[in-house]
Amino acid sequence: MPPDRVHVRYTKWNGALHWHFDMTRLGEDEHGIWLGAPSGTLLKRGDELTKVSPAFALLIPTTLWTAVFNLVTPTSPFPYDLYVDVCTPPVWDGSTVTAIDLDLDVVRTFEGVVTLEDEDEFEQHAAEMEYPDHIVAAARAAAVTLVEAVEMGEEPFDEVGRGWLAKAVAISE
Repeated sequence: MPPDRVHVRYTKWNGALHWHFDMTRLGEDEHGIWLGAPSGTLLKRGDELTKVSPAFALLIPTTLWTAVFNLVTPTSPFPYDLYVDVCTPPVWDGSTVTAIDLDLDVVRTFEGVVTLEDEDEFEQHAAEMEYPDHIVAAARAAAVTLVEAVEMGEEPFDEVGRGWLAKAVAISE
């Protein structure tokens, strides 16, 4: 079982550090391991300056994606209540969980609009970083399945995710 404090690391296929931040383990259910971040959590992208985030929950399943459930606030720096990263299956090493970001993202705006983003980045990086053919096919298939699941309100993308988000908000209080 992962420890209570978890360091989350996303890299790119070439090993370059992407997003990384610390979270608190909230629990586990049939969808995977849930992590929470209170308001004020510092997010870092590679070596760039830190961003301060409102509360959010992160689902770490054993599949080709992870999902962030964001708190809706008027000043949120993120325009999405749900952000699903298509990535390699997350790997645990002690208190660190790492996944390789494969660029494709399924997002749902606070108004409920679902879109697939960064297809151009995916194509560019797949060519430049030489993603294996099976990874390209799996990422594309995962993205299509995720768009459908989010549009249909399938769990964990609806009430389940909101419930875990509430637990993340509670650690802020």
